[in-house]
Amino acid sequence: MGATVLIVDDSVSVRQSTRFILEQGGYAVLEASDGLEALKVMETNKPKLVITDVNMPNMDGITLVKKIRETSEHKFTPVLVLTTESQGSVVEEGKKAGATGWIVKPFNSEKLMETVKKVTA
Repeated sequence: MGATVLIVDDSVSVRQSTRFILEQGGYAVLEASDGLEALKVMETNKPKLVITDVNMPNMDGITLVKKIRETSEHKFTPVLVLTTESQGSVVEEGKKAGATGWIVKPFNSEKLMETVKKVTA
C-alpha cells in the first residue's frame, strides 16, 4: 500500500467512490464523516493527505483545515477541499484557512488521482 489518505465527507457514497478510486491507485484510505471525527482519526494516524468536503454537520471543512493547521504534527499535511462549491469567496476562504488545493464535485477519477499524486509526491 502507498501513502495513507483521510477522506472526510458526510456522504457515504462520496467516501466510498473516493476510497475505491484511491485504493485502485494503491493508496491506503481512512474515513471520517465530519471534521470532529477527522480530528479524532488524526490523533492516532498520520495521513499523508486529507481530502475534505466543505459542507458537513458538527464541523465543516474550512474549520477542519484551520484546526489541522493549528496542530504541530499535521501543520504541513496537504489538505484538498472536495466540494460542490466553486464560488470564488468559498475558494478564497479555503485558501486563507490553509487548504492546499480545490477539487470541484463531480470530479473524474483521473483528475483526482493526478492531484493526489502531485500533493503526496
